[in-house]
Amino acid sequence: MKHKGHLAGMLVAASLLTGCGTVVRSLPLPAAATTPDTSGVAIYFGTQPHPDVKTSIGPRSESVRVSRGTQAEQPTCDQALAEALNRLRIYAKNHGGNAVVNVTTRFHEKRSESTSEYTCGVSGSAGAIAVSGDVVQLNAQ
Repeated sequence: MKHKGHLAGMLVAASLLTGCGTVVRSLPLPAAATTPDTSGVAIYFGTQPHPDVKTSIGPRSESVRVSRGTQAEQPTCDQALAEALNRLRIYAKNHGGNAVVNVTTRFHEKRSESTSEYTCGVSGSAGAIAVSGDVVQLNAQ
C-alpha cells in the first residue's frame, strides 16, 4: 500500500510539472534591435547588407538570462535580446569597432541567422538568449 501512495504522489508531481519547461520561440526582430543607438555601434543581423569592412576585430558572443516576472513571452525575449545587443555594442566600442555584423541568435542548439527574426528560450520564470557576431570597423557610411 505504501508503494502505491509513492507512485500516486510521483504521478501527481509529474502531471503538475508537465508544461513547465523552457520553450524555444522564433520571434520578429523589434525595430529597436537594428536602429542605431547613442553608442555609435551598428548591428547587422544575418546577411543584412552593410558598408565594406575596414578592419575585422573578431567574433564575440554574449549570453543573457532575464527574469520573466509577470511579462508575456515576447516582452521577456525582447528584453533579453536588447541586453545582449547592448553588451555586444559596449564590447565593440571598447575595442575600436563601429559595427557588429553577421549577428545570429540562439538558444541551446536552435540557431537563427535570420534578418527578420530571432531565437529565444522562455520559461515561466525567465527568458534566455545567446547573440553572436563579428565585431568590425566599417568604412565611413
